[in-house]
Amino acid sequence: MSTTDETAFRHAVRAALRHLSTQVDALETDALDSRTSDGVLQVDFEGGGTFVVSQQVPVRELWLSAFSRAWHFRVVGGAWKERDTGEALESVLSDCFTRKLGDTVTIQALPVP
Repeated sequence: MSTTDETAFRHAVRAALRHLSTQVDALETDALDSRTSDGVLQVDFEGGGTFVVSQQVPVRELWLSAFSRAWHFRVVGGAWKERDTGEALESVLSDCFTRKLGDTVTIQALPVP
């Protein structure tokens, strides 16, 4: 994917969020509610707290907000990688969901067309 191509970026975000939403919906818990809108996945937790994954078109990034912290992911080598640490998006999300839910959660790799 060309990071300068807005159409390709938006397509990659749609695919990633669709895949992530499917995985979140498949979690065996009633402790969360998720919803997607144009370029945004929001997960609200029963005991309080929200995770938000949102597209940032001008900088061609996906941003994750969780636990009063933000991560910024770019497509690098066919995967969503945090721009400062190089961590994979699915790894960070797995850690966040595991921490929040108290059970091990494994988020599978998100597609990058």
